[in-house]
Amino acid sequence: MVSLVTTLPKEGTADQQQVDSWLDELAKRRPAKDIELLREAIATARAAHQGETAADGFDRFLSLLHTVDTLDGLKLDIEPLLAAMLSGLPGHAAYDAAQVEQRFGPAVAAMVAQVSRIRELSATSSENVDEKGIENLRRMLLGIADDVRAILVVLSKRLQLMRRLKHLPPDVQRRVARETQLVHAPLANRLGVWRLKWELEDLCLRYLQPAEYTRLASQLDGKRREREAFIADVIERMGAACAQADIPVDLSGRPKHIYSIWKKMKRKRVDFEQVFDVRAVRALVETVPQCYEVLGIAHSLWRPVPGEFDDYIAHPKQNGYRSLHTAVVGDDGKPLEIQVRTREMHEHAERGVAAHWKYKESKSQDDELERRIEWMRRWLEQQDDDNPPPDSVEDDTEYEARRIYVLSPQGKVVELPNGATALDFAYAIHTLVGHRCRGAKVDGHIAPLAQPLKSGQKVEILTVKEGGPSRDWLNPHSGYLTTNKARNRIRQWFKQQDYDQHTAIGRASLEREVGRLSLPKPDLDKLAARFNFKTHDDLLAAIGRGELSAIQVANAQAERVPRDAAAIADHEIPEKLRRRAPSRAAGGAGQVVVDGVGDLMTQVAKCCKPVPYDDIIGYITKGRGVTVHRKDCAVVRKMDAEHRARLVEVAWGDSQKDSRFLVDIHVLATDRKGLLRDISSVFANAEIDVLGVNTQSDRRSERASMRFTAEVNDMTQLSRVIDRLAQIPDVLEVRRQLS
Repeated sequence: MVSLVTTLPKEGTADQQQVDSWLDELAKRRPAKDIELLREAIATARAAHQGETAADGFDRFLSLLHTVDTLDGLKLDIEPLLAAMLSGLPGHAAYDAAQVEQRFGPAVAAMVAQVSRIRELSATSSENVDEKGIENLRRMLLGIADDVRAILVVLSKRLQLMRRLKHLPPDVQRRVARETQLVHAPLANRLGVWRLKWELEDLCLRYLQPAEYTRLASQLDGKRREREAFIADVIERMGAACAQADIPVDLSGRPKHIYSIWKKMKRKRVDFEQVFDVRAVRALVETVPQCYEVLGIAHSLWRPVPGEFDDYIAHPKQNGYRSLHTAVVGDDGKPLEIQVRTREMHEHAERGVAAHWKYKESKSQDDELERRIEWMRRWLEQQDDDNPPPDSVEDDTEYEARRIYVLSPQGKVVELPNGATALDFAYAIHTLVGHRCRGAKVDGHIAPLAQPLKSGQKVEILTVKEGGPSRDWLNPHSGYLTTNKARNRIRQWFKQQDYDQHTAIGRASLEREVGRLSLPKPDLDKLAARFNFKTHDDLLAAIGRGELSAIQVANAQAERVPRDAAAIADHEIPEKLRRRAPSRAAGGAGQVVVDGVGDLMTQVAKCCKPVPYDDIIGYITKGRGVTVHRKDCAVVRKMDAEHRARLVEVAWGDSQKDSRFLVDIHVLATDRKGLLRDISSVFANAEIDVLGVNTQSDRRSERASMRFTAEVNDMTQLSRVIDRLAQIPDVLEVRRQLS
């Protein structure tokens, strides 16, 4: 590993002279006002943590200074440095959130709170958590941070802990190292912060695979002088060749990342000597053309290894990483890796804008996580600029998380879609927990089941020993559920309940809907066949379980269009009027086809006002064509034998486009002011013309009985407007009136 240079002491504590010397170094690259704010934060932290030591015996105040020093190396603005210095205050007697906000600003105060919250969540032991749970925890730590700089503060604090891990017991070393390897190092990798990532990974390997780490470190150290001499010779030869070509270049040996070497040895199944980047040189130039010139010089000096050239400048990685990578055979016959990039590319790689995580990690990445990381990277990219880049003015809501990550009381992380409720969470835990759910606590407080959750919240479900879900949970307007999994579990529960009960509920619902629309008694067997049920009881049970709506089935009953005329029950039609029905192409007069007669004028009877697709029959008038009645019309039922001889079979035509039909709608409601206005607005919103209104009010019962004559297109529109009228406050009953 490479030791980072700092003027701060490595052990003990830091006196005022050492702090002042360190601040003087920072003042060379930071404004004076920033140094003054940092000096005040340091004084606050010193007063709060004077004499305090951590579990590893390290001075807390000095640890905070090292954390700030690490963040300064990332060239962040002053706010995360202040937040890091004050991050030990929450839970301390000296902590006053309002005072921190007043003195250092809301952004710093928010970061201090976020760091405290994130550290609390990430402190959950990862020893027995599966890989998916760890991945969700990583995402949650990103999701709950409103400011990505808070994540960098957490990672910097974790780095200080890992550097001092040798002072803790072995079991604690392994637990902390495993948590760091599974959570913090991947976060640094996904943010592309190479300076933090490589050291965290190396330290994790040191404590999780001590034998492997020691062996590799020994091999690196054993060959160090030989390798340093070889690298120095490479740098001298390349430097001379570049100078001769008049190309200014900075050449250096690339730092050795022990974890990267170990990982490549495992993945490629090769030994130490066969790993290309054990010996590596990095060349930094000013322009892109110079990158290719230096690459050509390297290939002219040493023989390139076939298949080991990657041009990430012409074809950048999707994460934005740009560089030239090549491997050559050195003079000693051993491989050498050479990287060539511009100084700008190197700066981005060092600070995390162009991250390595996409091609370093073999696991697939989902688009939503990439969107969040891209937003964070764009924000980091403008840290040194007073003016944000043009594309940063995009609406940040595009990068808002579409998933949330919440905790169970046991610390398990549960992934849910954004907007999910406590009830969704209950079904995500277990189906029985969802069925028996009767309430929820969010962060220790009772919360409504329909309340949307937020990432990082701890949710506890309150259950009963026995019970089942409510049908109201399935209502999309109630807001109880957002996940299909929960809805399907509830539907399955109702489906498994008493079949007879569901059949009775379905029958009552269908009869109520048919009565409301004044439809004839439905043919349940035909309807069952239409909806692919074996029996009509199965159809009714499906209605009772909520799989089908009564309105849907009633409309299907209304839309039955008889094409083959059959004898009309209880009506005797003269033989001379019984002729073959015309074909579909024959059409018919208006929207009604008269059996065996073409081009005949028809009109709808005003007594029963039939609507497509009521069961209808025609009556031949004298000079006015055929009047169309409903089959159950009272006028038809009371006809004598002479008039029955004029009945003829009719059917609705194939098309009812642009047709209008009169219907009478009866409304019974509790009388109040504004009732007629509310009803009229329903008709207006549905674009239905009302041609007549008849209202009667009973003062004693405070009931209003209203009859509206309206024009509708078909039974579907009629059903829809009746349903909307029934939802008006104080409306007791709505139905179609036939006479």
